[in-house]
Amino acid sequence: MTAVGFIKKNAVVCIAFVCAIITCFFVPPDKEYLGYFDYKTLSCLFSTLAVVCALKNINFFSFVAHRIVCLAGDMRRAILALIYITFIGSMLIANDMALITFLPLGYYVLSSTGKTRYMSFTFIMQNIAANLGGMLTPFGNPQNLYLYTYFNIDTVEFVKIMFPPFILAIAIITGCCFFIKPEKLVLDSNAGEKTVKWRAVVYLILFALSIVMVFRLIPYYICLPIIFAAVLILDRKAIRNVDYGLLLTFAAFFVFSGNLARIPAVSEFLGGLIQKNTLLVSALSCQFISNVPSAILLSKFTESYAELLVGVNIGGVGTLIASLASLITFKEYIKYKPKYTFLYIKEFLAYNFGMLAALLVEMNLVFGYLPI
Repeated sequence: MTAVGFIKKNAVVCIAFVCAIITCFFVPPDKEYLGYFDYKTLSCLFSTLAVVCALKNINFFSFVAHRIVCLAGDMRRAILALIYITFIGSMLIANDMALITFLPLGYYVLSSTGKTRYMSFTFIMQNIAANLGGMLTPFGNPQNLYLYTYFNIDTVEFVKIMFPPFILAIAIITGCCFFIKPEKLVLDSNAGEKTVKWRAVVYLILFALSIVMVFRLIPYYICLPIIFAAVLILDRKAIRNVDYGLLLTFAAFFVFSGNLARIPAVSEFLGGLIQKNTLLVSALSCQFISNVPSAILLSKFTESYAELLVGVNIGGVGTLIASLASLITFKEYIKYKPKYTFLYIKEFLAYNFGMLAALLVEMNLVFGYLPI
């Protein structure tokens, strides 16, 4: 039962390791395995996750978000505030952490005001915002951090590539929220959790250092020990709470994709397929194996990094497994409303595939795959 429980809790990690082990039979371990791992990506990811966990432990994000929501005044603006907070949060602290932090705030706002009928809509929009908000920055989504490093993309070019789908996503999400009635909303501005100011300042400085590392201004082997030591001294719990499952998933898929690239038949098939429409293939791949594995795998078979980058970001919306963040939202929702699981899934798929279709059409026009 313990083994079954572990597999259920860490399904993605287990699947990643099984995939990696299977490919090892086709490509026996050798010295080239050491070249599979992107150590800078793993270092940046660990550093960002550690600092974010430390900030979360002092209620920093809840403190800031609660103050913003209190200023909303009505239900429509409150839901918009929740979505925008999640949107911006995913740009800074990654999509999964943004949802873990701000979904409970959404539940608090809706339950404390008797407006739980808006919960599925709010959670779904927060989920879409988290998956698409993070696409504008190299550290917003894990797959961004990997591709930014793997292809050595210029920061300005990165933002230019991701800006069109980013703006369209904001416009569509905002438009959906205007169907919410502007009912009066009152929240106690003093009821929010407190934060420790001096720790918040220190952690924000460490977060800035992790961003500097992502942007290659200071080498990762200098920043990583500093951030690790500081967080370890100030909050050991934050080190324990880092999502090591995500790090192990990256490591396993580095082996998996590295081995597949060395199998001639697989390399030829995937290489030919992705050349036909890199954007579409990468977005569809996310619907079946999620966006992070898709980014790592397909990066070995194409040099069209702009299309791949857009594809694995907009491909994060769609099915429940297109992004691991979507599973976080699903689990959080059924915790509060287990009787409405089927209705939630129907509404989730409708909004997500609607968003995916709109983004795919726009970006296929941008990259010239569709006639204008």
